[in-house]
Amino acid sequence: MKKIQLLLLVSIFFACKNSTDSKLQVGNPLVTQAMEKVRIAKDSTELPMSVRKDYLRAGYKLLKQNDSDSTYLKNLSQISITGYRIKDSLFYRNVYEELSSLAIKSNDYQILGEAHWDMAAFLKSYLVIDSSYYYYQLAYQSFDKLPTDSPSEYLKARMLYSMAQAQDDLKDYLGAESNVSKAIKTFAEQKDDYWLSASYNLLASIQSGFKNEDKTREYLKKAGDYLESLNDENLVWINKNNLANSYLREEDYESAIQEYKPLLQNDEFKQQDPELYSKALVGHTYARFKLGETDEELNQEYLKAINTFIKIDEPQDLGWARQKLAELLLAQGKKDEAVKLAKEVKQFAEETQNNDRRLEVLKFLTEIDSENAVAYSTAYYKLSEQLKEEERATRDKFARIRLETDQIIEENEVLSRQKQIWIGITLGLILFGISLFTIIAQRISNNRLKFQQKQQESNQEIYNLMLAQQGKFEEGKKLEQKRISEELHDGVLGQMLGIRLVLTGLNEMADEKSVEQRAELIEKLRETEEEIRTISHELNNASYQKIHNFIVSLEDMINSIGASSGITCSFTYDSLLEWDSLEGDIKINAYRIVQESLQNCVKHANCKNAFVNFECENNFLKLSIKDDGKGFDINKGKRGIGLRNIISRVKKVNGTLDIESKKGKGTTIKVSIPMNYAKQTEILEDFEIKQTAKA
Repeated sequence: MKKIQLLLLVSIFFACKNSTDSKLQVGNPLVTQAMEKVRIAKDSTELPMSVRKDYLRAGYKLLKQNDSDSTYLKNLSQISITGYRIKDSLFYRNVYEELSSLAIKSNDYQILGEAHWDMAAFLKSYLVIDSSYYYYQLAYQSFDKLPTDSPSEYLKARMLYSMAQAQDDLKDYLGAESNVSKAIKTFAEQKDDYWLSASYNLLASIQSGFKNEDKTREYLKKAGDYLESLNDENLVWINKNNLANSYLREEDYESAIQEYKPLLQNDEFKQQDPELYSKALVGHTYARFKLGETDEELNQEYLKAINTFIKIDEPQDLGWARQKLAELLLAQGKKDEAVKLAKEVKQFAEETQNNDRRLEVLKFLTEIDSENAVAYSTAYYKLSEQLKEEERATRDKFARIRLETDQIIEENEVLSRQKQIWIGITLGLILFGISLFTIIAQRISNNRLKFQQKQQESNQEIYNLMLAQQGKFEEGKKLEQKRISEELHDGVLGQMLGIRLVLTGLNEMADEKSVEQRAELIEKLRETEEEIRTISHELNNASYQKIHNFIVSLEDMINSIGASSGITCSFTYDSLLEWDSLEGDIKINAYRIVQESLQNCVKHANCKNAFVNFECENNFLKLSIKDDGKGFDINKGKRGIGLRNIISRVKKVNGTLDIESKKGKGTTIKVSIPMNYAKQTEILEDFEIKQTAKA
């Protein structure tokens, strides 16, 4: 009963007070009465919200009784915007649907655009950013149908700016940059310094998303230039704080401090905008900490800001300040306090769904809380991947919104067919260009492959020539050794034998002294004879031991890589096998496989030791290259050109390849090559010679 009386008194009061209001409709008494109730709902801020909503609904019911009135559409627009402003959500949505439908039927694009604009702002207030973007674009399309003049261009620029804001919030930076750049062109033509300043601030935010802080500061300074004509101190403070934050993100802490100082020394700024002042205080304190300060004064600065954020109920800024304080506590040696505070920040970020803060604090906890580092690291990775997926989905959604909106707006229009023709021509030209580029690229690729093949053949030929040359050198050395052996055996040894026989004959003399001297000489000659015979046998044995040119080349290459990289490389092989009897293709490809594998150890494995082993098993050449490096995930790792080369070489010699690797446990490459082309008879003959020499 009291509520009804209050409604009646207020209605009479405002009816008397505003009886001459120019906005009231004087043609139809019911319409006039309806719009008076709407005006009370809109302007009577002293009334309870529930009462204002009742007035609005009562005005709408009265207006519906006269929906044929010529002013109905404009009055319905006033009801719609009032419903949005007093946050009567369900009522506002219903009125919006009716208003937009009637505006489309009557081709009133001004009212239609404003209705879409209000709906976009309504959704934005509830943080439904993607949907708000959709309605901003609908509003833009509606204003685009108005006659081309300054007011309509201004409205389109405002929509472009709002669309860019939504895209920036959802990290569609390319789309945001495109839209705000179009808006700037219109604002510049109309010399609107306020919106130019706002647009350049938005561009700065977009560039910050691109991690381009130089461009960020360039646009912030442009925004500051336009602010000079506005005499709005609050906007100047925001601009300066953003500039300081840019230096802070780039880790230029000294420049950040220089930008923060004037703000923190301004008492008027502190009193009028305590939230922004506290943000600047946190940034300034963090910059000091990064420059090496860790005294208790910094703790007090953080606590001042934290208390302010608690007082004005700013949860996002509160989490940021607490995380910075946790970093300071860790630097002060208060690890337990830092971990505890960081966990509180994590919990708070999860409750407020602040994903950026969650990522930062998870990374921080991974570094300082060793006991739970694995869990935090896993959570960080999952959240990061989730956010990337959401960003991709958002960009796709923006693309779908643009496509669907264009289809709705362009439906049944004559120009759509012409646009399709031009699109077809453009796509044809693009496809032609792509085809031409593909053909040229394919030809270049084929020529490159041919060149690489010729180069490989040349390398193989050079290697074979090198082995042949070294073989001739070793063969000459072997012949020379044999010649010396024969000379010693047949020449010097024969002469010595003759001398010994002569002395033996002279030893028959009866002179005792002569007998003793001759005996000594005979003994020395015998010793010399034995020594020469030993040397002869050794040299003669060496003449049968063929030097392994292939193995020597491998050893030189392995030792060279080990010496240049600091890796300890060991090489083992079956010394009884005649490696030089292998076909050239097998030798060159085996050589290159070992070389490529060791180079991968140097470049990627981060190992300390590498082991190379050659052996023969069941007519197969078995070679393995093993390291104790960091290893990799075979299933997930990308195959680089080095690994592809190894695979290609194994295929050339009809071999098989097996790679065993785990993270932190090194890598083993095993190659098995059939020795179908090996000269097995020579191997057996050489083996018999060696066994005879040993015996």
